[in-house]
Amino acid sequence: MKLVTYEAADRARVGLVHDGRVADLAELGIDAADMLQLLRSGLDRLAAAARRGLPAGRPLDEVRLLAPVPRPGKIIGVGRNYRAHAAEGGLETQEKPRLFTKVPSSVTGPDGPVEKPAIVTKLDWEAEIAVVVGRTMRDVPEDRALDYVAGYTLLNDVSAREFQFDVKPPQTSFAKSMDGFCPMGPWLVTADEIPDPGHLRLTCRVNGALMQDGNTRDMIFPIPLILSYVSRYLALEPGDVIATGTPDGVGVFRKPPVFLQPGDRVEVACPAIGVLGNTVVERAGGQGGAT
Repeated sequence: MKLVTYEAADRARVGLVHDGRVADLAELGIDAADMLQLLRSGLDRLAAAARRGLPAGRPLDEVRLLAPVPRPGKIIGVGRNYRAHAAEGGLETQEKPRLFTKVPSSVTGPDGPVEKPAIVTKLDWEAEIAVVVGRTMRDVPEDRALDYVAGYTLLNDVSAREFQFDVKPPQTSFAKSMDGFCPMGPWLVTADEIPDPGHLRLTCRVNGALMQDGNTRDMIFPIPLILSYVSRYLALEPGDVIATGTPDGVGVFRKPPVFLQPGDRVEVACPAIGVLGNTVVERAGGQGGAT
C-alpha cells in the first residue's frame, strides 16, 4: 500500500493511493485523524479493508500531498553510512553508527519549499531512504527489526555545510534542522511491498543533472542493524523516522564544490518508492554568520 497525508478542504487527511487516485481512509471505514494515529492503531485493519475493494477517491493531481508523517516524534539520521560517500570525503569508516537528529519542525512535503536562509552559503543535498517505525521498539534484536517497520519513504537530508564542517565543535544537528531542511515523501510504501530494503537504487538530480546514483547494498550499517542499535538506547515509537544515510555525490565533496541556490530543483528517487521533488527558495532575514 502507498499511504499519504494530503490536504483537502483546508485540513490534513490520510489516504491510500491506487491507480493515480487517492481514497480517503474514512471511505474505507478507517477512523484515523492523522498518520500517527493510523500507525499506532496498526495497519492490519486497513489492509483487510483494502482487499475488499477500494473506492474511486479523487485524482492524485487534484490534491496537495504533505509529508507522509508531517510531524514525527523523532527523526534520527545516520551519518557516513555508505562506503562510497565516506570515501569521497576522505572520512574514516566507523565501527558503530554515527547518529544525529533533525528536529520535527524541519519537515516539509513533496513540492514543499526548502528554505535557504540568506546567510547560508553552503546548502547541500543528501538523498536518503527513510524508515518509518510501525511499532514501539525496545532492545529488539537485529533479526527481528524489520518486523517493526511500517514502511519506507524518501527523505532529502538538506544540510548547511558551514555549520557541519566549518565550525568547532561541529553543529551537525543544527546544520540539518533548519526550516524546510527535511523534505519527505511522496508517500509511505508499506513494508510488505519492500521485503528487502538492502537492494534499493537511490538517485538524486539537481535541475535534471544526475548527482547521486547509489544502492542500499553499499550501506556500512544495514537497516536492521541500525534499528536494533538505536532501540538498545532509546525507544522507537510509531511514526518515528530513521534517515539511513546518503550515497556519494553530495555537493560539498565535488571538485569544485556545488551548492544549492534559490530556484534549484532537487529530485530524490527510488524505483520502489517514487520521486520526491522540492525547490529551493530564499528566506530573507537574519544577520551574521557561523562563529
